[in-house]
Amino acid sequence: MADIPMRSRLRRYGTSYAMLLPFLALFAGFLLWPLANSLYLSFTKFDGINPAVFTGLDNFVQLAQDARFRHALGNTALYVVGSVVLGTLLSLCLALAFNGTGWLHRIMRTVFFLPSVTSSIALMLMWKWVLFPSDVGLANTIVGWFGGNAVAWLATPALAIPILVLMSVWGGMGYGMVLYVAGLGSIPEEYYEAAKIDGASTWRQFRHITLPLLRPVTTYVVVTGLIGAFQVFEAVYIVFSTGANTVGGVLDSGLMIVPYLYDQGFTHFRLGYASAIAWVLFLIIFVLSLVNLRVGRAMKEL
Repeated sequence: MADIPMRSRLRRYGTSYAMLLPFLALFAGFLLWPLANSLYLSFTKFDGINPAVFTGLDNFVQLAQDARFRHALGNTALYVVGSVVLGTLLSLCLALAFNGTGWLHRIMRTVFFLPSVTSSIALMLMWKWVLFPSDVGLANTIVGWFGGNAVAWLATPALAIPILVLMSVWGGMGYGMVLYVAGLGSIPEEYYEAAKIDGASTWRQFRHITLPLLRPVTTYVVVTGLIGAFQVFEAVYIVFSTGANTVGGVLDSGLMIVPYLYDQGFTHFRLGYASAIAWVLFLIIFVLSLVNLRVGRAMKEL
């Protein structure tokens, strides 16, 4: 008798289950298995040629003692804070400025959104030309118009993080702007009309109506911004790389976690160590995203 419900369920949903099998096979083969294998490799010494040797927590202990990894982590933290904070603020400002339905606002939204749907490789090559150290670069050409000398933008360690933040904000604020525009469009106009009747100023309307109701959008923008910023790779690898062993630029001034992972895994073939870096990065992103979601939920309840 206990088998009857199961047989009935199979007769009713058997076709649906069968149609899910190809997806489940691909999901297991190209996501679950690589994740599990990467987790295993993080506890081994593996160079891609010789058999993996289990070493326990040695890779993670070495990470804690790795000065270059700590440097990359510090650079990444500065980059994440700068790009996420500035990107979120500018996205909101753009959404407020171009929230209308007129043709000019539509054109401006399109212009600012274009970098978000353009190939990141093409954008990074463009930025490398802009920041080229000689007079060929656009930035130095503009400096020359005002009588200044050419600046070695990519060879000045103090400029590495600001340049990376600039590229990130310029390329991503259009995406956040579109999300905020959608959020602004979902706020009932009656709220603002009631606030005007009560004598609320524009600033008070923004503070007490717009910002609270945009909190879910802000949470999404910040969380996705955190994830994307921690995974930055193309900007460092293309713009700051000048050779096989300079993935982080001069004095590793632009070194981030993912380029360091790539350097360890595919330049030095320390695949076990690279896997450990990947899982540390995953834990950092997971914890920060969870904290952000909890903070957003707590603020919503307030």
